Amino acid sequence: MRVLISVLFALAAIAAQAQDMLGDLRDQGLDFAQVTPGQSLQFPRDHGAHPDYRVEWWYLTANLEDAEGRHWGLQWTLFRQALSPRQVQAGWHSNQVWMAHAAITTPEGHFYEQRFARGGIGQAGVSRAAGEGHFSAWMDDWEWRSNAAALLPAKLKFSVGEREIILLLESTGELVANGIDGYSQKSAQGQASYYYSQPHIRVRGFVNQGLEKTYLSGKGWLDREWSSQALAENQQGWDWFSLHLDDGHKLMVYQLRHDDGQHWLSGSWINPLGTTQLLDRDSIDLSTTQSRKIKIGDRRTRELPLEWKLSLVEQKRSWRIRPLYDQQWMATRIPYWEGVVLIEDEQGIPSGVGYMELTGYQ
Repeated sequence: MRVLISVLFALAAIAAQAQDMLGDLRDQGLDFAQVTPGQSLQFPRDHGAHPDYRVEWWYLTANLEDAEGRHWGLQWTLFRQALSPRQVQAGWHSNQVWMAHAAITTPEGHFYEQRFARGGIGQAGVSRAAGEGHFSAWMDDWEWRSNAAALLPAKLKFSVGEREIILLLESTGELVANGIDGYSQKSAQGQASYYYSQPHIRVRGFVNQGLEKTYLSGKGWLDREWSSQALAENQQGWDWFSLHLDDGHKLMVYQLRHDDGQHWLSGSWINPLGTTQLLDRDSIDLSTTQSRKIKIGDRRTRELPLEWKLSLVEQKRSWRIRPLYDQQWMATRIPYWEGVVLIEDEQGIPSGVGYMELTGYQ
């Protein structure tokens, strides 16, 4: 019984720590490793964990279709957080905690699940096993496992409620270093992260629910990011978009919302050949066109900016972005909206699909 109580207290502490992750992103974290410009990303090393930095994530979203051409969406995320700068890797005294989110958007609606784990006991982690020759990121029976030290090709297995998801992931292009060679500045005060993406992922797989098996295929987007202070004191959250355009371009844009309305904007414009252009505040025009209330519990609602207009000044291109469903809310310890979006050009012609994330809305 004492062992069980200890485990329950530890899990409660993990959940509480995860709930305050946005607050930790604003803390200076001076005793942790710091993000500095001029550091080159190195692969496969940087596919693995960076435990001397405060926070980190491996973040996959996928826009898929079934045999009838209906839209589906999948999200799988593994978060790592260091509780203290002093590294303790082994056992229950480990200073590393882990959180995992999984979600599936189906023709019947949006479903999600979350899990927590302590580092050091083998329940969750990320490894690049040189002897075994593969990359692995896991929590319990949820696992991303590649065939080599690289991230891809890989097999991803996870579940959401009664739904079992098995996906095969293959790269169709090169990794993208966001910001300046992977150094992604987040404010004028100098907050930053190391940030790279793999926006070129071919996804094939299926969802099992009881005796029913649904085959899916489409496009995936992986984000990798780590930092010890990614938000400034006056930044309350962010709006993030990853878009697969029908003409072969890919676009990532985010804004970090400042209290004074002078939001920090950044992004990457990726052409069909894989060449990437850094986007800054002067090259992005992002505005909300419609907000609506959604349910965030049995009796509570929250108004969110669900429809957007996004323009690139230099490219002279504009799109309208709207959710597949309004109700793609993640009522997790860190509550946020994350889900499938549809893209139209200025004439209202369908132009692509993507994912949108909205955090920090009260």
